[in-house]
Amino acid sequence: MKLTKLSVFAVIMIAFSANTFAQPGVSATATATATIITPIAISNTVNMNFGNIAVNATIGTVVLTPAGARSVTGGCTLPTPTGTVSAASFTVSGLSGATYSITLPAAATTITAVTSMTVDSWTSLPTPTGTLTGGSETLTVGATLHVGASQAAGVYTSATPFSVTVNYN
Repeated sequence: MKLTKLSVFAVIMIAFSANTFAQPGVSATATATATIITPIAISNTVNMNFGNIAVNATIGTVVLTPAGARSVTGGCTLPTPTGTVSAASFTVSGLSGATYSITLPAAATTITAVTSMTVDSWTSLPTPTGTLTGGSETLTVGATLHVGASQAAGVYTSATPFSVTVNYN
């Protein structure tokens, strides 16, 4: 009888220890997701044009703001027939609500006719970042034109266009 009680007790202890060491493994699951967004894009809609400029024997500048307003220094004046005046304009498109950074040219651009002039000090609106409300935004760019003393008359144009770069933030 003692042996039977001892045997039963041993069997119960083995059963408890087997349950303790032989628990089944537990697991959890997860899903994988990827979202492909619309690539950011930029396209030129209006080229930059400083308009008509009168000069004298003194060097000067014409500053064109991103809003298309002009101001002058030195030997430059803005005659009544203004000609076509426009800041460069671009349409930036992509993911609605996304923000993007704007990179303007780092160097001057040369415009040439009889002689040459340089364009630099680039500015933009918006700056330095924009937001794609509804998936697009207009980006305008202004700059400073450096006019020589007694600059020769002519229509000056850049042989190589300047680049504006946008990237998602």
